[in-house]
Amino acid sequence: MPLVHERTFRIRHYECDAYGHVNNANYLRYVQETAIDASAAAGYDLARYAALGAHWRVRETEIEYLSPLRYGDAVRVKTWVEDVRRVRSRRAYELSNAATGGLVARASTDWVYLENATGRPATVPPEMIAAFFPDGRPPPAQRRGPFPPTPPPPPGAFAVRRQARWQDIDAAGHVNNAQYLVYISDCAFEVGRAHGWPVQRTMQAGFAIVVRHHRVEYRQPAVLDDELEIATWFYNPRHASAMRAFTITRARDRALLAQAQVRYAWISLQTGQPVRIPPGLLADFAPNRGG
Repeated sequence: MPLVHERTFRIRHYECDAYGHVNNANYLRYVQETAIDASAAAGYDLARYAALGAHWRVRETEIEYLSPLRYGDAVRVKTWVEDVRRVRSRRAYELSNAATGGLVARASTDWVYLENATGRPATVPPEMIAAFFPDGRPPPAQRRGPFPPTPPPPPGAFAVRRQARWQDIDAAGHVNNAQYLVYISDCAFEVGRAHGWPVQRTMQAGFAIVVRHHRVEYRQPAVLDDELEIATWFYNPRHASAMRAFTITRARDRALLAQAQVRYAWISLQTGQPVRIPPGLLADFAPNRGG
């Protein structure tokens, strides 16, 4: 059995958006903080990693949102290491409402173990594996599959640019993983505005477009002052949901830093239940549709 760690966070007012729900990026912040605590509880805090000359970097994140959190709630995050390969490890998370016990989200992060000096992958030490699996090492993990393919961008793919700012940078010296969700969210609101559906219009029409699932692959880190281009297009619309692809590239050399697939759902502001995507909205977004 793996070492299981839990931590509880009280929801702060500033962590909620205009719908009164916890912003999606904050779920990832809860997950990251709990992962750091869990590693420390196993004997591997930040100081020990510094002494080892190595660190973990997130390669991929996946979050499924099941139920919203609101101001005044407390969220309990439970985490454990699912598997370890030669230079990689996957950590799983369950987030639940501390008062009701109801599951509000599931998440996983795929990590790569890197040397500080070279930035190259390093073999995970056996003693570290033993610390995370005190009852014995798990069976060999299956090889990771590639990030799922996305339909190619249409001529009407939408893009915005922004600069990596000081407040986006974490202690590792690059843009924090959760900040990419902020970039994605901002781009989603801007593409809505560009096609005639700003959030004010959707709210007046009585519905909200909310995230149900994030999957993000991190290719290269962004650093301070990098100019970033965030591009997006949608695909696979259903009755009350649609997928949207995002790419984040560095403007000066067009290097792909991250890509994401996000599933959005249309819900009633009054009931919180799914509602049909308005046909007029799909027509207005037609130039932005990929595939």
